Amino acid sequence: MTGRRQTRSTLLPRLLPRPVRAGVLATGALVACASLAAGCGIVPGATGGSDDDTITVMTWAPQGTKATNKPGMPAFAQAYARWINAQGGINGRRINVLTCNDNNDTVTAARCARRAVQERAVAVVGSYSQHADSFMPTLEGAGIPYIGGYGITTNEFTSPLSYPVNGGQPTLLAGLGRTLADSCGPVTLIRPDTIAGDQLPPLLDSGLKAGGHALSGDQRAAEDATSYEGQAQRALERATADPSEQGCVVPALGDRTNTFMDSFRRARADYPDVRTATVLGSVDQSTIDASGGASGPYEGSYVTGWYPAASDARWDPMKKVIKQEAFGDNRIDAADAGVQTTWIAYTVFRQVVESLGDGEVSADTVSGALDGGLKVTTGGLTPTLRWKFQDELAAVGFPRLVNANVTLQVVEDGRLVAARKGFTDVTKTLREADLA
Repeated sequence: MTGRRQTRSTLLPRLLPRPVRAGVLATGALVACASLAAGCGIVPGATGGSDDDTITVMTWAPQGTKATNKPGMPAFAQAYARWINAQGGINGRRINVLTCNDNNDTVTAARCARRAVQERAVAVVGSYSQHADSFMPTLEGAGIPYIGGYGITTNEFTSPLSYPVNGGQPTLLAGLGRTLADSCGPVTLIRPDTIAGDQLPPLLDSGLKAGGHALSGDQRAAEDATSYEGQAQRALERATADPSEQGCVVPALGDRTNTFMDSFRRARADYPDVRTATVLGSVDQSTIDASGGASGPYEGSYVTGWYPAASDARWDPMKKVIKQEAFGDNRIDAADAGVQTTWIAYTVFRQVVESLGDGEVSADTVSGALDGGLKVTTGGLTPTLRWKFQDELAAVGFPRLVNANVTLQVVEDGRLVAARKGFTDVTKTLREADLA
C-alpha cells in the first residue's frame, strides 16, 4: 500500500510548451536505451512500432514482493487488450500493452518509467506503484500521461500529467473517519511506518473532526512484518480505554492487513468487544473468505471504497471481459480494487482515443484531449470525469483530485455488501483537512 521511507522529491508543474517537451521526449528515449530490469512484457499477439497504427501503452504493478502486490492489474490490462483487439481495436488501431513489475522498489519503478519512454508508450494506464517520486519525473519529462493510478501517493494528485479516476487514499480515509465519528469511541489507526503512511492519520482525522470526534491514535507498523502482536495489543488497549464506549480499530496496511487481523483475532479474546474498519484495497471479498467469512475477524467491519460493490450490475461488462479473455487466471479478481481501477482507466483511455478520430495518437494528443476538457463516462462506476488542474481541492494540495466520491460497505454474514446507497462526496471534509 505504501512505500519505504525515502527522501521526498519536489514535482514541478509542466510549464514547458509542447515543442520543448517533444525535444525532452527524444532525449529521454535515448537515455532509456540503457539496459532495463527484467519483469516487463507485452500482450501476446500484439505488435508495436511507429510504422503502423498500433497504440503502445504500459501498465505496471508490484508482483511477488513481501509488501502489497497487485498482479491482477497488469494481467487484466493484457486481457483487455486481447478483448479490444479481437473487436478490431479502437478506431481500427490495435493496443500493444507493455507490463512491468516495479517490485515495490524505487529503482525498478524508475526503470519501468524509462522503458515506457523507450517503447514510445502514449500513456501509462491503470497502474499501481508506491514510488511516484521515482517514476513521475521521467513521465513528466517525456510528456507521458499517467491515467488511472491507484491513488496511493500525493504526487498522483499534484502532477499535471496525472489523471486519477478515484480519490485514492485521501477520500477513503476521510470517508471512513466521517462514518466512524458517529459510531465509535476511541479510534486507533494502524498504518505503515513509511512516508506514504505518514499521510494517512490526518486524512482519517479530517473525517473524525467533521463528525465532532476526537483524533485517532496513530500506530506505526512495518509494512512487511510477519506478525503484529504488539500493535494489536496496543490498539486494543486504547480502543477499550473507555468502558462506556465501543472503540474502533482501523488497520490500513495493504496486503499486510490480513496479517494484522490474524494477530488481532488472537489478542482480542482478552479485551472487551471493539469494532474494526478499513478501506478497500486493504481488504476485499477474497480476503474476507480466506479469513473465515462470517466467523472471521472482519464480520461487522465497515469498509470504504471508491466504487459500487463487486456484486453491482455495473461491473458486468468488466466481468464479461474477464470471462472471455482470462477465464481461469487466478491473478484477476473482479472484486479487487486494483483490477476495477484498471478497467476504469482503460475505459477512460478508450474514450480519449475515440475522441481523436483518425488523428494522431501520441502522448501529446492523449494528454491534450484530457487537458482540453474531455468528459468521460464510466457506466455509473464513477461520476463523469473531467480533469482541470485548479479544482476544488487545490487549496489542500490535491489539484488533480476530481472524484471525491466514496461508497460505504459492511461485512454481513461474511459478504461485503453496500451499507449505504449511492456515493458520498467528501470534498468538503477534505477541504477542511489539516494536511500541513
